Amino acid sequence: MSPPAAARSRCSVPGNRSRSPKAPLANLSSPFPDRFAKNCPANTPGLSRSVGNAFGCHVTCRFNRRRTQMKALALALFIAAAMPVSGVAHAQDEPSDEPGAAKVAAADVEAERKAKTGWWAEAGKTRDQRIQWWRDARFGAFIHWGVYSDLAGEWQGKPTSGYAEHIMRKWKIPLATYRNEVAAKFNPTAYDANAWVAQMKAAGMRYIVITAKHHDGFAMWPSKANRYNIRDISGFKRDPMQELVDAARKAGLHIGFYYSHVWDWEDPGAPGNDWDYDNPGGDNKLHGGVGWWKTYPQFLANTDRYIDNKAIPQLKELIARYHPDILWFDTPRDMPFFQSARIVEAVRAAAPDVVINGRATTSSAMFLGDYRSTSDRPAEIRPTEGDWEAIPTTNESYGYHKGDHSFKTPEHFIQLLAKAVAKGGNLLLNVGPRGDGTLDAPDVAILQGIAKWMAVNGDSIHGAGRTPLERQPWGDSTLKGNTLYLHAFRWPADRKLVVSGLTSEAKRAYLLSDARKTALPLKRLNPAQLQITVPAAMPDKIDTVVVLESAGPVAAQTGRTIDLEYGENQLLAFDAQAEGKGFRYGDGKTARYYVDGLEQPGNRLVWQVNGQAAGQARLRLRYSTAAPTATAGNFLVEYNGKTLTAPIAPTKSATDLATVELGRIALATGKPVPLTLKIDGAQKDSVHVFELLVDRP
Repeated sequence: MSPPAAARSRCSVPGNRSRSPKAPLANLSSPFPDRFAKNCPANTPGLSRSVGNAFGCHVTCRFNRRRTQMKALALALFIAAAMPVSGVAHAQDEPSDEPGAAKVAAADVEAERKAKTGWWAEAGKTRDQRIQWWRDARFGAFIHWGVYSDLAGEWQGKPTSGYAEHIMRKWKIPLATYRNEVAAKFNPTAYDANAWVAQMKAAGMRYIVITAKHHDGFAMWPSKANRYNIRDISGFKRDPMQELVDAARKAGLHIGFYYSHVWDWEDPGAPGNDWDYDNPGGDNKLHGGVGWWKTYPQFLANTDRYIDNKAIPQLKELIARYHPDILWFDTPRDMPFFQSARIVEAVRAAAPDVVINGRATTSSAMFLGDYRSTSDRPAEIRPTEGDWEAIPTTNESYGYHKGDHSFKTPEHFIQLLAKAVAKGGNLLLNVGPRGDGTLDAPDVAILQGIAKWMAVNGDSIHGAGRTPLERQPWGDSTLKGNTLYLHAFRWPADRKLVVSGLTSEAKRAYLLSDARKTALPLKRLNPAQLQITVPAAMPDKIDTVVVLESAGPVAAQTGRTIDLEYGENQLLAFDAQAEGKGFRYGDGKTARYYVDGLEQPGNRLVWQVNGQAAGQARLRLRYSTAAPTATAGNFLVEYNGKTLTAPIAPTKSATDLATVELGRIALATGKPVPLTLKIDGAQKDSVHVFELLVDRP
């Protein structure tokens, strides 16, 4: 459904691409002024701008006098008549000249200089203090909830693939239709913030991040900075953000907001919506995709307008109104660094103590967040230095999707949480509430499953962090002070749980589930291995935690121990030492936790490996190729004096994983020795390497 004709004419701007709503509204104060800025009706005296009124137009231009309206129309007709027809249709399709791109680059450099010598350097002095609560929390709740939740991943009988919260973009729903048919009808009368918080607190979540404004541009609070908000548009007159803030703080949880600072499909100045507006950065690529400002810098004036008139005012409003502990940004690649840095600077000025996530800006020169973020939906996590956060979701969508039944188990998230903390990170687990304000039953079941485990084992997560030990055949470990928490995902049949790589002395061990802390027998096998005798039956089939206390700081040596008693041992490519240059890494999602670059001469992946016992082991490799026509080559593996080779057979696609038999190796005991993987004869970046699998022949 298109906007009414009257609304379209009111939003017409000279220089538009023949579709009237698609007009970039320029900001005359911008260093990148639009060529038609002076002639935009929004800059005509007597004009008032309101968002989301009854005309059904994004920005309704209303003139106080018909005389003024006619003047603007005459001006538009004059400009159109003065230009060639092709110029009217494609006035802003021509890429900019080199000076324009150079000006953008210079603005980035200046923003970096200003940050390094001023506000960002000053903020760095208090970073450790403001982020300490976040480090201690380790586990949080991500909530994607908005007017899109009412649609439940379906538009006019058509299911949406992928993220339900992107439904407006997926089906290119006109803004007027989305506002009138979706936002205006949003009325979540069953919403109970206290019920949400109770479920999340029970699950051991210590902080909450909720979507205050997602990419659709709709504010889930009664914003005074912009009328496209829950009170002015929808039938729901309460403030759900305030209710959640009050409930969280009453329960002792930290809370903050996701705010889409780059994409905003409601505002004509923001990149992304190129089905209503003549905008860059959208799927239609009217004016480029990622990095659009390098070739079309004339649109930066409009982005400035959006930043000054909506993004920064709303962020300041959220800070002043709710005093959030954390602000979560997204999609920074669709805005140049100097503009996104300006947003972060404004936030820092308004809230010096707020924690900012890792998706606020993108720059190869500097990083402005307090911690880094992994990609969406990680299945495996690449080792990352410093503070970082993984953001899985209970199924595959973040917003509620009635057709997505791919829910993971509590076991999946419990073990992923342990793995994340073992590598020094946090887990922000997403749930997508229904449009009526209730949590979906499968999400509740997952939270309750996690709650059962966290009630017993929360001490191994909260306040814990990066372990000096490498991953073990039976699981992983987390560290708090001089105490290791051993997370056993698998249980030894002979009751002998061997901790490999541990060189420091242990004082005592006991099950975390044992209130009496009954000591478990310890035995030092060699300088780098400690044996713990555990009960015959595994107390928790998902993750049994054994507490191992040390007399002093915990120390360990590098190396992975293969124990064939546990069956298959996994050596992730993510965990290998990448020797060479030009490596690329997958984002960690299912079928995307790979390493690229082994095709280049001299490049190799190296694991330091030994065996718990001497003997023969079978070695297999899991991989995929970028295309079914990829040039064939060979895998070469060297270990303990033996070389194995196997041909690379192309797979159907990059996500179609294949497993190739490499042969047998003799496990070395004692000090770990290098296990090296190379590729010979394949095209550059054509082979994705996921993992080596070691088990009994």
